Amino acid sequence: MTKKPRTVVVNDRMQRGYTYALVAATGRSFDAAFEPELTPKQMLALGVFGGKYMTDCRDEFPASWFARAKLSPDGRDPSLNFFGVDASQPLSEWRRKGWIHPDDPRGWFQWYCRYYLGRRIPQEDQRQIARWKAIRRHAAQIRQHCDPGDLFCRKRQRQALLHWAYDSRKI
Repeated sequence: MTKKPRTVVVNDRMQRGYTYALVAATGRSFDAAFEPELTPKQMLALGVFGGKYMTDCRDEFPASWFARAKLSPDGRDPSLNFFGVDASQPLSEWRRKGWIHPDDPRGWFQWYCRYYLGRRIPQEDQRQIARWKAIRRHAAQIRQHCDPGDLFCRKRQRQALLHWAYDSRKI
């Protein structure tokens, strides 16, 4: 007997009445080319996106993701980021560059959170995985220009890698 997919209904500041089905087990059945080093829960606990990214959509995701999350109720606060620096572009820039898909108006991390939970949108998944793979060039630059384990070297680039589920603390 096949298990019926669970449907998630989203009602937050950026989406009203958006629904999606969870067709894969949480944290499993990822595309073979997609091997993130951090889970959404780990990313939120480390400090990403100035703590502002997920403040109005907690109901959509597991409460455990927020138990140790570094969030800012009053707006972006780069000091909450693991490396204490701002490594983000504004949403308006993401839109201008065509990086935003209508199903995920907050961008890549929203896509990743939903993918991690088990949502699959094959064409969009491939696009986002290709974007994720392209970010690896930043890890190569850190390896080339920094001593291993020097977390003060290229902090902005290291923070950007954390935003893409690469654990730049290990470089």
